[in-house]
Amino acid sequence: MAGYLTTHVLDTARGCPASGLKIELFRIDGDNRTHLKTLTTNDDGRTDEQILPADAFEIGTYELVFHAGSYLDATNVPPEAPRFLDVIPLRFGMSEASHYHVPLLLSPFGYSTYRGS
Repeated sequence: MAGYLTTHVLDTARGCPASGLKIELFRIDGDNRTHLKTLTTNDDGRTDEQILPADAFEIGTYELVFHAGSYLDATNVPPEAPRFLDVIPLRFGMSEASHYHVPLLLSPFGYSTYRGS
């Protein structure tokens, strides 16, 4: 079985998928942080392609960076200065070749994540 990485972002305050949210993927190797890809969520709050497809999958430590502040601005959530949630980094490890699904449940003042299926 080959490994791969996906996500799904839901706007829990509005009760809908978070469309148009920018996500960056980085590989972490000690003190080195290497940018691998930038994607944007579609109308279903997912990316149109796997974030890390099987042909690029490697066991290791990664970071997904969700640009929540820009998304909240675009959805007309009244801004505070500075915004409570702006950029949300999620650092996690992938220890085996399997499907890693890292969803984000987002609101203007909180978020949660988990390893999904």
